[in-house]
Amino acid sequence: MNRPACVMLVAAEASGDALGAELARALKRRLGADRVRFVGVGGAQMAREGVQSPFDIGELSILGLLEGLMAYPKVVARADETAALAAREKPDIAVLIDSWGFTLRVAKRLRRLDPGLPLVKYVGPQVWASRPGRARTLAQAVDHLLAIHSFDAPYFEKEGLKTTFVGNPSLSRDLSGADGARLRARIGAEPDDPILLLLPGSRPAEIARVMPPFEDAAARLMAERPNLRVVVPAAPTVVEQVRARLAAWPHAAAVVEGEAARFDAMKAATVALACSGTVTTELALAGCPMVVAYRVGAITYALIKPLIRTPFITLLNIAAGRAVAPEMIQKDCNGPALARVLAERLDDPALRARQVADQNDALERMGRGQPDPSERAAEVVAGMLEARRAPS
Repeated sequence: MNRPACVMLVAAEASGDALGAELARALKRRLGADRVRFVGVGGAQMAREGVQSPFDIGELSILGLLEGLMAYPKVVARADETAALAAREKPDIAVLIDSWGFTLRVAKRLRRLDPGLPLVKYVGPQVWASRPGRARTLAQAVDHLLAIHSFDAPYFEKEGLKTTFVGNPSLSRDLSGADGARLRARIGAEPDDPILLLLPGSRPAEIARVMPPFEDAAARLMAERPNLRVVVPAAPTVVEQVRARLAAWPHAAAVVEGEAARFDAMKAATVALACSGTVTTELALAGCPMVVAYRVGAITYALIKPLIRTPFITLLNIAAGRAVAPEMIQKDCNGPALARVLAERLDDPALRARQVADQNDALERMGRGQPDPSERAAEVVAGMLEARRAPS
């Protein structure tokens, strides 16, 4: 290679930003930091690895059908802007990370721009849970899928899409340096003060929909437990929104930022109330019992509910085949109901211990302890890069 390889990484949400940063680091280790450069779209973590995003990805953190329709012109404009970036930088390969709607639009634009550009999708749509037709759509849009679930491959390979199982990145999170005592000291909590963790998601629409019932539940619990501490680890995409909400809250709550502080909080917490997503696996790795909650718009829910093919939305529960962690979805995601199931866990150490044991069993079923997925992903991307840049 006479010039550094140019890798385009595109991520539109906080979780994708973390994946993109990990992949960039793995590619630097594999290829040499001076032999690869990165362009694309991402957040703060990818920026630290050299990806200078042309816009704030917080604009693309969209939840719900109506919200998606309203944001459609902006999504299209940002997809056009991403394609224009590729036209200028002429990447050797593009990796499109999660964020189904946005990255699919980007893939189609990149294909028109350069039909020979290798396109890799990192994290496929959960077709085993709903909308199986997306497998064919993805197969027509990209060249290779890096799958994070072992059961993904048959759905996509059936449609002719080459698929490599790299492993679930959240299972490889290193929490060995996390320190619950450090978090307690930071917020001035005594060793025996119970701590409730609120994890309301990384999209502005998630904060708007789930934070009110989360706050209601926390207020009810704090009224009965004066020494209860509430901690809210906030994603960078929504931290200002979270701070603004809590500033008007009549109760004291600590907002923490960054991965290290989030992991400290997970280790310190007595119980967590979490928006469904990657964070539930991290909580299980930290040994924190949790309640999972989610809420979307009524119209969106009515449209997607018939399409859902699994009884659970949390990977831990799907792996276990039962409700290891309670799921409070839609109408059940309300302050009184959330307070009730959280109170059961705050007040019953034996129940917490049983749930942690069940969560650990589910983690084993999911493949805890597997090699770092970013290294396997980097191996695939590097191999495709070599083939792309080999003399013809």
